[in-house]
Amino acid sequence: QVQLVESGGGLVQAGGSLRLSCAASGRTFSSYAMAWFRQAPGKEREFVAAIRWSGGNTYYADSVKGRFTISRDNAKNTVYLQMNTLKSEDTAVYYCAAGAGSYLSTEGSHYDYWGQGTQVTVSS
Repeated sequence: QVQLVESGGGLVQAGGSLRLSCAASGRTFSSYAMAWFRQAPGKEREFVAAIRWSGGNTYYADSVKGRFTISRDNAKNTVYLQMNTLKSEDTAVYYCAAGAGSYLSTEGSHYDYWGQGTQVTVSS
């Protein structure tokens, strides 16, 4: 069965950095789009970034563009989210998602598989 397992969350001061990892298993993801979403307390889930597993095309939410970088390691079947210059408003649970097809959708409903989430807390 498909599994997405996130790691790398934690507590960091504003201006700091974290790298999240999403280890994918259970199928071949070469034709999939992979994405990160986040959900802060009391807010709706929002799109953060996406990458095509094949080709590496990326897309970012405006709120993280220039600060976050999504990447993948094909050999390790792992997707990363490097987060720099973190702000208090980046505090949220971050989820990894996988969707069939190469379209880099910002809609959560377009993704088929989800991880359990990892907490990121940025203190000001």
